[in-house]
Amino acid sequence: MSSKVLPQPERDEIRVEAVLQALGEPVRLTIVRALADNPAGVCCGDIELPVTASTRAHHLKTLREAGVLSTHTDGTRRISVLRREDLEALYPGLLTGILSAKQ
Repeated sequence: MSSKVLPQPERDEIRVEAVLQALGEPVRLTIVRALADNPAGVCCGDIELPVTASTRAHHLKTLREAGVLSTHTDGTRRISVLRREDLEALYPGLLTGILSAKQ
């Protein structure tokens, strides 16, 4: 089976405005928290969310395009991984602060 990385910004293309906008939605924060708990990545359908599959796909795409997560295919599955290293290098402490905020 082939693996392919979906389009996403390079590290130097990630903008704090896009990251903050992407993280400013409760469902997306749920996704980010789930990915933070699973550094190896999560199949997008394995995260329990109170939304339809198409809305889930939209949220994942928004996070990917903002540079918050990376997604690659593994056969027919899409695996998402939090871009913790990139975000920490660009905006030290931002992700840690967001993840430690009360839910």
